[in-house]
Amino acid sequence: MRAAVIGLGAFGTALANTLASRFDEVRAWAREPTVVEGINTARENQSYLPGIPVSPRVRATLSLEEALLQAELVVFATPSHATRDVVRKALPHLPEHVPLLTVAKGIENETLLTMTQLLEDCLPEQYHGSIAILSGPSFAKEMAAGMPTVVTVAAYLERVAQRVQAALQTETFRTYTSTDVIGVEMGGALKNVIAIAAGIADGLGFGMNARSAIITRGLAEISRIAVRMGANPLTLMGLSGLGDLVLTCTGDLSRNRRVGIELGKGRTLDEVLSGMTQVAEGVKTARSARDLSRKVGVELPICDQVHAIMYEGKNPRRAVTELMTRAPKRED
Repeated sequence: MRAAVIGLGAFGTALANTLASRFDEVRAWAREPTVVEGINTARENQSYLPGIPVSPRVRATLSLEEALLQAELVVFATPSHATRDVVRKALPHLPEHVPLLTVAKGIENETLLTMTQLLEDCLPEQYHGSIAILSGPSFAKEMAAGMPTVVTVAAYLERVAQRVQAALQTETFRTYTSTDVIGVEMGGALKNVIAIAAGIADGLGFGMNARSAIITRGLAEISRIAVRMGANPLTLMGLSGLGDLVLTCTGDLSRNRRVGIELGKGRTLDEVLSGMTQVAEGVKTARSARDLSRKVGVELPICDQVHAIMYEGKNPRRAVTELMTRAPKRED
């Protein structure tokens, strides 16, 4: 059996390792020759996941055609902003009737499409029933180190989610299934914006009270817009909602929280991003969150303030003051 992983960032590499325990071969595509060479020779992704051995069953390649040949599962692990371009290039080589799993957690800026919607927009109709998404509390470094990790796989067809579940289940990686695709997607995407807010509070030197409030009210924002878009509110209480939100807002491995910390310390977004080698999805998703909230008529005050801090030069302390002095209301 053969699986394909398209994208060899930290998470794609960790997932390739997980799949290697279930498949005879995992062919993994990357743009960067240094990443491909490092995995195939040193058995390590020194650029994105240094110090973690890569299974000998993982073979890296610069060719999408080679990666997708005879694949029985395809995983798209590119950042959300790059997914459309990669999917279009992969289409001529994409096998039919196999699960197409996206693990990106974002909303496309230009179209406001979630990742499964983006795949549907790029792919002919015969592929639509095979699309699934994975989300949940899952730092790549811990996954790759074999630490217990539990996530959700969602697809509109239960049998597709179950096929992915069977392909991923190991002693250290557990998957649950869901058919609430939009709920799983919205939780995974918007928690990154809330994590930036939590990081800003940490950077400002605020305490646990503030962080807890951001997590709780952030979950309310995510749930509000997700339900407006058709999600089951119970989904947001699960792994892809509350679980992922807590991890990303509190974990030291969270890139989004790290962005927020630096913003809270007074650095500009450009300064913060210039020092990063990996993508923090919440940076771009903050734009989508603001635009989508206006489109569907749902208030997202925390997300709005994160956007204002990053893209409008708003002072972080002023943003916090405005959140704290909003008109009194019922908790909902």
